[in-house]
Amino acid sequence: MHSVTISDLQRQIGEIQDLALKEPVSVTRNGREKYVFLSADEYHRLKRRDRDVLGVEELSEEDIRDIVAAKVPDEYAYLDELMDT
Repeated sequence: MHSVTISDLQRQIGEIQDLALKEPVSVTRNGREKYVFLSADEYHRLKRRDRDVLGVEELSEEDIRDIVAAKVPDEYAYLDELMDT
């Protein structure tokens, strides 16, 4: 990710806009990242990835049955050991 200062952003807004169409641009203030400048397409792509989260009380009986019946793939069985610690 490219990084610019707020002063750079003010001076080179056109160039940074063009860069943000290709990749997010980190904007720093006093040496610390404060903002990320990105294209509208990238923003909307990220927003689509947001998920709705349900509370347990909102699960249907079918959802609960599916969860109980779910099997963890064997390749992740080693993670069970972490539950014992």
